[in-house]
Amino acid sequence: MTSKVYFTKEITPESLIKIYEALGVNLTGKVGVKVSTGEAGAKGYLKADLIGPLVKKLNGTIIECNTAYPGKRTTAEEHYKVAEDHGFTKFANVDIMDEEGDFKIPVNNGKHLEFDLIGNHFAEYDSILNLAHGKGHAMGGFGANLKNQSIGIASRKGKAYIHSCGKTTSPRLCWMSKYEQIDFIESMAEAATAVADYLKKEGKPIAYVTIMNALSVDCDCDKNQGDPVMADLGIVASLDPVANDQAFIDMIWASTDPGASALKERIDTREGRAILPYAESLGLGSCKYELVEI
Repeated sequence: MTSKVYFTKEITPESLIKIYEALGVNLTGKVGVKVSTGEAGAKGYLKADLIGPLVKKLNGTIIECNTAYPGKRTTAEEHYKVAEDHGFTKFANVDIMDEEGDFKIPVNNGKHLEFDLIGNHFAEYDSILNLAHGKGHAMGGFGANLKNQSIGIASRKGKAYIHSCGKTTSPRLCWMSKYEQIDFIESMAEAATAVADYLKKEGKPIAYVTIMNALSVDCDCDKNQGDPVMADLGIVASLDPVANDQAFIDMIWASTDPGASALKERIDTREGRAILPYAESLGLGSCKYELVEI
C-alpha cells in the first residue's frame, strides 16, 4: 500500500490550514488536538500564533496527559500552568486527559505490551488531530506523529508502562527497569497502534500533521532543550502516521544542511528509525508513500 503525504515548505498559519484541508478529512464534533505543551524551560514547542488559527477553525481542544518523568507536568495543576505559560490557553481550552484517571485499551499482536493506558477524557472526543512537532528525542531518537500518539496520549501510568516495555505502570519504578532499546522503540509503536485501533473501532476519525521546524536533537519535553541544529523543512500531513513519520525521516536524510548529521546521529544511536517498519508490521500504516507538494 502506498499512502499520500502532503507537503509544503511554507510554515505559516495559512499553510497549516491549507495542508490540513488537502487531507479531505472532516474532523467534527468535539475535536481533540493532540499537541505537546512542552516542558517548562523548553523552547521548541509549537507556538500559539502558528497553530492557533487551525485549532480555532476546528473549535478544537488541546489535549495532553501528565508526564512520567519528574518535572513541571507530573500533576494536572502544574501542567495547566505550563500550558498557560506557553500560550496554549490563549486560543483554546486545554484538557489534561488523565486528570481524573485513565482506562485500558487492548494492544493487539504486541511483543511487549498487553494494553495501553490512556487518559479518561480521551473517550469524550469525536475526532482527533495529531498535531506533532518534528524534532529529535533523547530516548526515542525522534518525535513526530507516532511518539505523539503513543507516549503523548498515554496517561502518566501509561507512559511508565511504555517506557518500561510492559514491566510496570509505576512512574517511580519504570526508570529502574532494564530493557533493550529496540524493545522501547517497539513498545511505542504498539501503543500508537492501540490508539488507532481504538479510534477505528469507535468510528472516530484521526488526521496527522507534523510541523518540521525548530529542529533540535532534543524533545520539547526536555527543560534544557538545545537550539535547532538545521534549517526548517516544512509541514507534512497524511491520514497515515507511519507514512507521515517516514516522510519526515526521509527529508532529514535527504537534507544537505550540515546540521542534519547531528539529528541523524541522535536518531540512529537510539534506533529511532526502527519504529517505522515495526509499526507497519502491526498494520498501523505504510512506509511507502507518494509525496504531494502543495
